[in-house]
Amino acid sequence: MTTHGFLTLNNFRAVLGSTTFVGIVAVGMTIIMISGSFVSLSLGTTATVTAMLFIFGLQFGVVASILMTLTLGCLIGVVQGLAIGAWAANPIILTIAAGGIQQGIAVAVSGGTTITPDSDSFEFLNETLLGVPLGFYILLALVTGAELFMRRTKYGREIYLTGESRSAARAAGLPLGAIGARVFAIAGACAALAGIMLGAFNHSASLLLNNGTLNYDAIAAALVGGTAIAGGHGSVWRALIGALVIATVTDLLLLRGYSTGVQILLKGLIVTGMVVALHLNSSREGK
Repeated sequence: MTTHGFLTLNNFRAVLGSTTFVGIVAVGMTIIMISGSFVSLSLGTTATVTAMLFIFGLQFGVVASILMTLTLGCLIGVVQGLAIGAWAANPIILTIAAGGIQQGIAVAVSGGTTITPDSDSFEFLNETLLGVPLGFYILLALVTGAELFMRRTKYGREIYLTGESRSAARAAGLPLGAIGARVFAIAGACAALAGIMLGAFNHSASLLLNNGTLNYDAIAAALVGGTAIAGGHGSVWRALIGALVIATVTDLLLLRGYSTGVQILLKGLIVTGMVVALHLNSSREGK
């Protein structure tokens, strides 16, 4: 709190802006964890690739571009989810491979260049309302919708049951392939929404957008929010709190001039601490 510039309105807006990107991806990551599929290591790449499509698609109109981008994110997720849900493919290995494929296709199509927009029709996404970035309102709406979906619908309860016990879910006749596809389609759409916001914020898009720690921060946010990495337990609302914590920590480290390496180190310690705490808590409850 004694850091110069931390307790200012502009910095508060910056933290909320950073929370938007991390939080949107964390929503999808949290649902993946709850389903028992551990984590995805390709959502950050999906956000980058879809950001490039969003900027490219602006020549067809901003609405058409948003729809195309969200559709691509869903399709990327569905392919991975089917393999993981129906064939029990290892989610870590499969999502690493999926990230590599996406990057390869993006380089082949774009030639490795930065995509720039041909209009400023996306600028409304960078507006503020009552001093708060529009993206943060979009994040709140997404979190509310995802929480209602997970808690109040049959499909959400199936995801929790699958995460608690895959064998029990299979014995109950649940369609594991469809559930996996549904989970990763939601996560892919979340990554695409983050890509739209990233493309609008940066006024361009390239694979360099993936040089940050977006994917890692989303995993950290879900864990800090108390989501069980083994599945079956977690809350999208708590992941939002986790995203606020991660964004605030990142902001403090940036203001103090720490390098990216130190930021990753500290976040790694936070994640390790949360994993240990969750393990001890689950062990205590199991006694």
